Amino acid sequence: MTTERFGIVKFRGQAVTVLGPDLKPADVAPEFSVQALDWAPFNGLANTPGKVRIIAAVPSLDTEVCDRETRRFNQEAAALSKDISILVISTDLPFAQKRWCGAAGVDQVTVLSDHMGADFGMKYGCLIKEARILRRAAFVVDRAGKITYAAYMPALGEEPNYAEVLAAAQAAL
Repeated sequence: MTTERFGIVKFRGQAVTVLGPDLKPADVAPEFSVQALDWAPFNGLANTPGKVRIIAAVPSLDTEVCDRETRRFNQEAAALSKDISILVISTDLPFAQKRWCGAAGVDQVTVLSDHMGADFGMKYGCLIKEARILRRAAFVVDRAGKITYAAYMPALGEEPNYAEVLAAAQAAL
């Protein structure tokens, strides 16, 4: 049975229902299946073995804040160890994501779609039931598959604390 929580976040000024549990540091990171830009299945942990992962959940790349956040993580990725993989996940369709990445010049992060099954959203407590989009959150998962950092933004328009996320990823190396 999926956990449903009402009122912990608002969408367009209205309280909405979030599906899935909030995860916290020391939890085992759930494996999840999403789609790559070419629609191929992508298993978030299995497809990034031996890496520290920064996982950013965003509502839609076509919004100002998500655009800015994804570009920021793409810029930061260039200075990070190759042992850190950044995954940005939204419920946008893969072909829309591919178009956006091309137009934005985003090529250092892996952009993924949770559109098909919302597997990531439900397992990581990010799926907004009414709108079927993800609430903004950031996670760091170490090489062993444990969550070392988890932050759920209290408002969809609020960006994560980049310094904290990046420091947690560096510490997980």
